[in-house]
Amino acid sequence: MPNSYAVFADMALSLPVKTLTLSAIETSGRAGQLSDISEYCHLLNWGRIVGTWTLERTPLRRFVGRMNGGIGMNKASYVILVHGAWADGSSWSKVIPLLLDGGLRVTAVQLPLTSLDDDVGTVNRAIALEDGPILLVGHSYGGVVITQAGGDPKVAGLVYIAAFAPDVGQSAGSLGASVEPAPMGSEVRPDSQGFLKLTESGVKNDFAQDLTATEKAILFAAQAPTAAAALGGNVSVASWKDKPSWYLVATADRAIPPSLERAMAKAINAKTVEIASSHVAMLARPKEAANLILEAAGRASPSSVGAKTA
Repeated sequence: MPNSYAVFADMALSLPVKTLTLSAIETSGRAGQLSDISEYCHLLNWGRIVGTWTLERTPLRRFVGRMNGGIGMNKASYVILVHGAWADGSSWSKVIPLLLDGGLRVTAVQLPLTSLDDDVGTVNRAIALEDGPILLVGHSYGGVVITQAGGDPKVAGLVYIAAFAPDVGQSAGSLGASVEPAPMGSEVRPDSQGFLKLTESGVKNDFAQDLTATEKAILFAAQAPTAAAALGGNVSVASWKDKPSWYLVATADRAIPPSLERAMAKAINAKTVEIASSHVAMLARPKEAANLILEAAGRASPSSVGAKTA
């Protein structure tokens, strides 16, 4: 049986339904015959409404993948949490219980932080173990990893928590170099093997300045050295072009400038929230971070997340 979709105008559902194969939709889309940009339509997948879409004259992947002014995707049942540089899976310790309470299955991966390929491979193995739909969530450098790994067809959406969101050919390093250096940049120290660590001052004053003294001490003691090569790894896939995305801007971030976070969120057309937080928003503001993830997974209403900027 071919994949087919029913498309009908949003006019009290009074017009006849026209059923099209995917190839017919794609052909009509290229010819500009589906709809004017101002016409809203419902897209049904075998009789089940999956969202209200604006039929713009764009490739099929955008037609079936992105809602006008926002996001649309099937409810996710599984979430993979991807930490950033100088961190590990415990970065999500405050968020995981909230996601479990929201009915999600959760895995927090442990990246080796040796190269982008190695880190993406770790996420790919986690994806392979589960059925979809899967939501990928990345913090900081983890945003680069989910951008590359998100091309897997099981992945239904992407959530960026104060994270890098590169385009093809970009890396965490190149994005960071595109703006004035963040305060934390001067607190990075290399070793003789090409790995980087943060100074104690960098952790306590720039990375996690709004955590408790004990939490800061733990982060400094447990930080994972990160290969400079990983931060310089360019992505060959920008999965946000095909998948809905959400972005949390940390307005007190001293590791990635908030202005860069806003620019990246806009570039990927993410549904965006702004939270007064340090770089480690999932530790400083776990409820807000979890609510955005739950919303992206279809488990929470937008009103529960916080102030929206887009």
